[in-house]
Amino acid sequence: MDLGLKGKRALVMGASKGLGRAIADSLAAEGASVVVSGRDQAKLDVVAGELKAAGAAEAFGVPADVANGADMDKLADEAVRLLGGVDILVLNHGGPPPCIASEITDASLHTWFEQIVASPIRIANRLMPAMRERGWGRVLVVGSTGMQHPIPNLALSNVLRAAIWGWLKTYSGEVAKDGVTMNVIAPGSIMTDRITQNATSRASKGGTTVEAELAQMAAEIPARRIGMPSEFGPMGAFLASEQGAYITGSMIRIDGGRVRSML
Repeated sequence: MDLGLKGKRALVMGASKGLGRAIADSLAAEGASVVVSGRDQAKLDVVAGELKAAGAAEAFGVPADVANGADMDKLADEAVRLLGGVDILVLNHGGPPPCIASEITDASLHTWFEQIVASPIRIANRLMPAMRERGWGRVLVVGSTGMQHPIPNLALSNVLRAAIWGWLKTYSGEVAKDGVTMNVIAPGSIMTDRITQNATSRASKGGTTVEAELAQMAAEIPARRIGMPSEFGPMGAFLASEQGAYITGSMIRIDGGRVRSML
């Protein structure tokens, strides 16, 4: 299937590894031009080279810290300069450390609100007017199944990702008439550093091992295994595609069936 992404220009945040990289890989394979962002320029340069080799029309690495609002402005402007514009914006970032609800502090709430809620909104607001003017745009948030089904030991993530979901659901209704779609891709247990971090925290608190916790996670999933980033990225490309134009304001779960909700 030709997803119609040749000639499209994408900015993918948090793309030096993990889920952001998986989406960047899928966009590159469809011939899109891609700017990848993260904090390590050397890693981004390697990723950009690999994306170009995989089929990206153009690929660039631009460093930015999602915790820094000024960096978000610079990132948006640099992506526009390098690509001539941004048609596809993928909002992705690391998550807060595991904790239970009673462990949330004012300091952690403020710190992670900036990264998970404020910065994504800031960069989207900077790039959205041009998308609306062109009559075509895609905004994807890499979220979490915790947006629908709170995950034990990830209380701070559950709270803040629910906030960005509320923003996206509201905003998507305002821009749909302008040809811009906005969706959340919600991973369940996908084999990334985040999953290992959570398993390590659980092992420390429960007196078990990381291997045992990963096995327990897999046992809780109807598919009986933890997913791979390569099973996640293609959904990003589809939602960014011409064929995905009538999907907006939605949360697509990629979780092996773990969330049992019918909504």
